[in-house]
Amino acid sequence: MVSKNRIEEFIRVDHAGERGAVKIYEGQLLALNTLVKDEELKKKIEEMKVHEVEHSQFFENEIKKRNIKPTKFLPLWDLLGVGLGFGSTLLGKKAAMLCTASVEEVIDKHYLNQINQLGPEEKELKKKITKFRNDELDHKDIAYEEGATKKGFYSIMDKIIKTGSKIAINISEKI
Repeated sequence: MVSKNRIEEFIRVDHAGERGAVKIYEGQLLALNTLVKDEELKKKIEEMKVHEVEHSQFFENEIKKRNIKPTKFLPLWDLLGVGLGFGSTLLGKKAAMLCTASVEEVIDKHYLNQINQLGPEEKELKKKITKFRNDELDHKDIAYEEGATKKGFYSIMDKIIKTGSKIAINISEKI
């Protein structure tokens, strides 16, 4: 059985992560609505953002329902998420899609780790995280179908995004 404290950490970090995903897509859409014109990419990002908003709202409700304090770093994560989304999109479609793929690869392992720890006492939470993980895996597949690559410069970008995501996860669980 997972401790109440650990469940709170799961919800705190997942809340921050899903909100961060929304902010990344908002940053990408900001770039696509101002400086970069790519209607097809914009449509894909808007479709994926719908799932992230659903995930974010679920964890927002869990935070309130269970009286869990969100991470103190939410304002910083919001800013960094918008910046990452905007910046990756300015670099082009491959970079924007790699941003999605890199984040989703970290989240896949993160959610799988939580799913493996959650027991029957958190059946509903486990069910939601399992569904959200499947959505994230779909987003990763879409990103690769749309041109994400790890060749050349993109391999460095992938490592930077993954490292940043892991750091944000570790901080958000605890603070």
